[in-house]
Amino acid sequence: MKALVIDDEELARKRVVNLLEEVPEIDVLGECSNGKTAIKQINDLKPDLIFLDINMKDMNGFEVLQKVTITPKPIVIFVTAYDNYASRAFDVDAFDFLLKPFKDQRFFKTITKVLNISKDEANTNFENRIRELFRIYSEEAKLKAPPFKIPVKQGNKTVLLDPVNILYITASGYYAEIFTKDKKYVLRESLHNLDKLLEGHHFFRIHRSAIINMDQVKEIVHSEFSEIDARMIDDTLLHVSKANKKQFLEKIGI
Repeated sequence: MKALVIDDEELARKRVVNLLEEVPEIDVLGECSNGKTAIKQINDLKPDLIFLDINMKDMNGFEVLQKVTITPKPIVIFVTAYDNYASRAFDVDAFDFLLKPFKDQRFFKTITKVLNISKDEANTNFENRIRELFRIYSEEAKLKAPPFKIPVKQGNKTVLLDPVNILYITASGYYAEIFTKDKKYVLRESLHNLDKLLEGHHFFRIHRSAIINMDQVKEIVHSEFSEIDARMIDDTLLHVSKANKKQFLEKIGI
């Protein structure tokens, strides 16, 4: 069986690839970091199995599947960090769906199910399952709340910051410093309140003085005494406290 791993987070892709190396029945054809590349690779390489992240920056997993033209379709294992419509619609044991952070045991349980399903059965079930997911996705998209923004006053104007553009937030006395790729914003607000505000937006408080955007982590740096730092995409190193280390690694998928 040939597989393709699709996720816009490098660490998440590497973890799936590393786990698949322990499964001799599956060969990894490659990795894709965005939806556009994924569509081309699926149509060109014709994998039997794909691991597909639902939430990617350029398009979501459903949009990828809508543009896949090959027949028969590959078996799809959805992977996501958000426990939303899909997990409400299907029991995990009845549908190929991995919720990050998943444990190795849960991953191999899914692989066992995939290896034991016949191609005919997979093809028969695929269309009905995907059709139902598309329906649920479309309904929830209509009910989606307005985009969430963080208001930051700058002189005589207020900048509305999209959390997606925030790399990390650090404490500075009574203020919070919000870093984006292009600029630093200063906000008179506690990290505790910002942590609550950003709950559910893939942010994590790694230290009492730092909150990071999990999607903007470039790599994990291991140092002496089992301590770790998160290197962000702008190469800033932020220390992960010992108290938060285990939960952080679980959320990042390690």
